[in-house]
Amino acid sequence: MSKRDFYDVLGVKRGASVEELKSAYRKLVKEHHPDKNPDDPTCEAKIKELNEAYDVLKDPEKRAAYDRFGHQAFEGGPGPGGRGFGQDFTSAFTDVFDDLFGEFMGRQRGGGRNSRGSDLRYNLEISLEEAFTGKDTTIHVPSSAMCEACQGSGAESGSKPATCPTCSGIGKVRAQQGFFTIERTCPNCGGSGRVIKNPCKSCNGAGRVSRERTLSFNVPAGVEDGTRIRLNGEGEAGLRGGPSGDLYVFISVSPHKLFQRDGADLHCRVPISLTNAALGGTIEVPTVDGGRARVQIPEGTQTGKQFRLRGKGMPHLRSGAVGDMYITCLVETPVNLTKKQRDLLKQFETEARDRDNSPESKSFFASVKEFWDGLKE
Repeated sequence: MSKRDFYDVLGVKRGASVEELKSAYRKLVKEHHPDKNPDDPTCEAKIKELNEAYDVLKDPEKRAAYDRFGHQAFEGGPGPGGRGFGQDFTSAFTDVFDDLFGEFMGRQRGGGRNSRGSDLRYNLEISLEEAFTGKDTTIHVPSSAMCEACQGSGAESGSKPATCPTCSGIGKVRAQQGFFTIERTCPNCGGSGRVIKNPCKSCNGAGRVSRERTLSFNVPAGVEDGTRIRLNGEGEAGLRGGPSGDLYVFISVSPHKLFQRDGADLHCRVPISLTNAALGGTIEVPTVDGGRARVQIPEGTQTGKQFRLRGKGMPHLRSGAVGDMYITCLVETPVNLTKKQRDLLKQFETEARDRDNSPESKSFFASVKEFWDGLKE
């Protein structure tokens, strides 16, 4: 069966440009790709035919030979038709893969595409109170921005980038070494497929300039230490008009003098006097919103006793629900006693010997006595 004309296969005229060839090939490969037509057994043959036609016509030397001699120019030698489907598909489908996934993967693989700008990181420290309420903040980011003089093209005003003569706009060049064909990035255009003959004086042809930018955004209530906020398109500008990267703001919450955070809950260690712990009473404790909360201390409170204040913690970042605050009591032993205070304490100690005022202490030392007696037996 005779082969179809390569121009007819791609549906283009004989004078079609490289960009027209590429556009037609890309459209047809997507249309006949096996993944989109799982029930069509002819897809593999169609893809192979498209790959063979595009592989010849996109190469200036092969195209010239084909225009002069037709299919006979490649018969009897290692032409595009002599390769199996798997290898042929991998090689020729590269351009379509670049268009579908190149930008997503954040890298440039030739074919005339402009490279995406790098992602940037900014570290922002906020207080616990700001994490509680959220805040509108403004930051200053040193970065690269699109050159306004050339609108990111890299070319001087009145001119524009031209198709690279070395690779004909493909961005890659091939070299034959024995049975192998080696493909590499075009050294003349760096893989972009275009060259700038008159570079912009403001950016020296890069299409971007160094500049400090001022950005405003909202830090939502409930952010935790290590929270990452993504600002789309606010990273480094792409090279020669390429898409900008993203800016990632990493939040760190500074330690607080009074509160310790555990997710949405807060903990506060509150010292209370010996008499308050023994007799009971009421204390006022601070809350993270700047208010006050009253806590009733029962008679005989010990160190480590916790009290839970519902709804006095931090808000959840996603649900908006509010956590709790836990008050941990620390019974403080009095210091700097006067003689009268010492006498009163001694009097208290004498009277306490006949009463069960310290049950935990009495139980502990009773266990100690049993332990020592057991060692003597």
